Amino acid sequence: MLTDIKIGQYFPANSILHKLDARFKIVSLLFLIVGIFIFDNQLSYIIWCAIVGGLIKISKIPVKMFFNSIKPIMWIILFTFILHLFSGSGEPLVQIWKLSITWNGIANGSFVCLRLLLLMFGASLLTFTTPPLVLADAIEDLMSPLKKVGVPAHELAMMMTIALRFIPTLLEETDKIIKAQKSRGADFVTGNIFARMKSVMPVLIPLFISAFRRADELAMAMEARCYHGGIGRTRLKELKMQKCDYTAMAVFAVVIVLLIGIKAFLPDLVLFSLK
Repeated sequence: MLTDIKIGQYFPANSILHKLDARFKIVSLLFLIVGIFIFDNQLSYIIWCAIVGGLIKISKIPVKMFFNSIKPIMWIILFTFILHLFSGSGEPLVQIWKLSITWNGIANGSFVCLRLLLLMFGASLLTFTTPPLVLADAIEDLMSPLKKVGVPAHELAMMMTIALRFIPTLLEETDKIIKAQKSRGADFVTGNIFARMKSVMPVLIPLFISAFRRADELAMAMEARCYHGGIGRTRLKELKMQKCDYTAMAVFAVVIVLLIGIKAFLPDLVLFSLK
């Protein structure tokens, strides 16, 4: 069900991650994204998995929600694995026509899929533990230096927040339209790929109409409340760094130094081999 997909939703809980400053969580996510690509040997991946797994544990968020959040990209992950599976070098284990499966292909596909999963889980941790309004304020604060060169930081942050906020709404609307079309005899399962693509049109057209209607209603509501951007606006709650944020920064810095040391002194370390 589309309503099971949990993208961009906030899950209220009483955990350390929920109490951390949103700016620190955004910067940490950026370091996670870059670090996964830079620190890419086996020991580094074990550390990344331990970090992400530990954060999921202390977030007090059901693990099922994290797996629901990756449903939209499951086909991308599967396609990526198959692509690397048949493009590896070495002695073939299985020969299928002109394509061959090797241990190298299995290893490469597994590590690439693991990388994608870590990225998705990290992004989900940010959205699950940070309310949309707080996330918008944090993005605006981080982009505030760009205001000096004319970048509309407040407007960009608002656009990102609205996009995240309306993902669950659009998924729910899509689910309702699909159920309504099925009740009228629409078939989304049988037939070839062209028949299935044709059957999607009765879903896309009402969905686009609904999205434009919601966007128009939102614009009218913002105008009715005299919204004119971020000029002169104040916040109900100002973002302030606390003791737990500085402690988390120190732990994160230690982890980065450890990964840099592994990259510098143990770049070719192999803990296990699939051969």
